[in-house]
Amino acid sequence: MFRKFPSSLRAFSTQSFVKEIPTGKQAKLVDTFNREHTYLRISIAERCNLRCQYCMPLEGVDLTPKPDLLTTSEIIQLAEIFANQGVNKIRLTGGEPLINKDLVYLVEKLKALDGIETVALTTNAVTLSRHLPSLVSAGLDNVNISLDTLVPQKFAFIGRRPAATLQKVLKGVREAIDSPLKSVKLNTVVMKGVNDDEICDFVSLTKEDRISVRFLEFMPFSGNAWSKHKFIPYQAQISIIEEKFGKLNRQNDEQTSTSMNYTVEGHSGSIGFISSMSRNFCGGCNRLRLTHDGNLKMCLFGEDEVSLRDTLRDPSLSHDNENELVNVISAAVKRKKFSHGGEEEIKKGMKRPMILIGG
Repeated sequence: MFRKFPSSLRAFSTQSFVKEIPTGKQAKLVDTFNREHTYLRISIAERCNLRCQYCMPLEGVDLTPKPDLLTTSEIIQLAEIFANQGVNKIRLTGGEPLINKDLVYLVEKLKALDGIETVALTTNAVTLSRHLPSLVSAGLDNVNISLDTLVPQKFAFIGRRPAATLQKVLKGVREAIDSPLKSVKLNTVVMKGVNDDEICDFVSLTKEDRISVRFLEFMPFSGNAWSKHKFIPYQAQISIIEEKFGKLNRQNDEQTSTSMNYTVEGHSGSIGFISSMSRNFCGGCNRLRLTHDGNLKMCLFGEDEVSLRDTLRDPSLSHDNENELVNVISAAVKRKKFSHGGEEEIKKGMKRPMILIGG
């Protein structure tokens, strides 16, 4: 599927780039379970150029009026406050973040913030090829690419867009692998009867290229027609892979990793399993989410949100809104639960479709 990875670039790491807070920098966003929050995911677009079934409801979504969305300067301002509170990694998400015309500028400004070590991007890669050189020059460190099938007809079915679009995505994947990026990962949502027959095809992509393919359990979000009949737990996915490739080699994951990572004997890359439904990884969670309309979410699956936009724009706090924002953020982190409540609680808590949360 992909041509051979250049030997001069084979040394880059595909491991998680979440890092411990540097010595001497106090951890400030600590919840009541002593979890340090050093990773912020920021949605910078509600729109997308695909209509993936697990993310976008068939009828579409009601977009937030533009005046209610965070501006680019507000995103940078909030990111700086988080950086001052110990965040050292920022991931830009959407929707599709490549739609945001200020993306390159954002990457450059976020990477320049004191304390920010890693700026990452999650994308569907439809237009990645066009923007990649500028993003790398701006300081982008790594990219996660959402790709659920290698078959054009399935791509059209899942993404509700022309089958030929898949070639643009694969071109973006190839160029990302060949770029100086430190890490390239593929995220694949596994759905029974849709793409479960391609699991081993995705594993084969790690044979020559040092990429990481992560298989995500199908999760329920508002409007995505989640069904147990489409759900395949990660254990079953492992069985499918081991039947063809033999026993997988378990890797040592960081405490904050969302993925259980493995390697296949003789393969250059790695594979991982994100088991949000059947085996949560809440105990090591270090992540916070900021939606494009300015709400802070402590958990992807939680109902609780608090508006940072409103506090940021409150004219009565114009001389002290940064301190008030720190208070609001810290209080929200202290209210964070230890874990989501399993399948039923997840389904009850999904008031937004995934596209409006940020992937």
